[in-house]
Amino acid sequence: MSSPSPRSRLEGAEPLRKRLPSRALILCGALSADASAWIEESGADVAIHPLPPLLHNRPERIAPEVERLVLELKDDYDEIAIGYADCGTHGALDEVCERLDVRRLPGRHCYDLYAGEDEMTQIWEAQPGTYVLTDFLVLSFDRVVWRELGLDRHPELRDDYFRHYTRVVWLAGRRTPDLERAAQRAADRLGLPLEIVDATGRLGPELSGLLP
Repeated sequence: MSSPSPRSRLEGAEPLRKRLPSRALILCGALSADASAWIEESGADVAIHPLPPLLHNRPERIAPEVERLVLELKDDYDEIAIGYADCGTHGALDEVCERLDVRRLPGRHCYDLYAGEDEMTQIWEAQPGTYVLTDFLVLSFDRVVWRELGLDRHPELRDDYFRHYTRVVWLAGRRTPDLERAAQRAADRLGLPLEIVDATGRLGPELSGLLP
């Protein structure tokens, strides 16, 4: 009796399953694009699990949502890390991280991750009325800022919201012509001058330190 052909053996075999990464990064959706670029460039064995960026409008919900997702994923990965700074949780996220034995990114907020804590301190000390944009906020300004504040329906409220701001600072991770035009449009809609701070390549090293 002849042995099965290689083709017949393959046809009867179970399909190969793609190996899942061994580590997970639970992160703010505002960091997803940059984290994905870091994974692609570095070859890091990491799966990203984003939470909605609009949680930043209700920062008291960030720590509970992170805890929920850690508990949901803990049996699927060897290691889980948290891609948030404190982000307005006033220590609540640190309490969750300590209790669940996971680590988070350093810093007070994502601006520190892009520009550095000392740089951001200098920016705000120089002009406390500084409104800060990241690449994500530049790209999503209409949805995340304008509409969320109701300015698409009541543009007359702009001056009430932004009366005490004196400038917009864009932390430019990717300074492309399209992004620069979008940043300028956002500043113009707020009626404020735009300044650009180079923030190229800052997040990757932070992620590498979190998930070496």
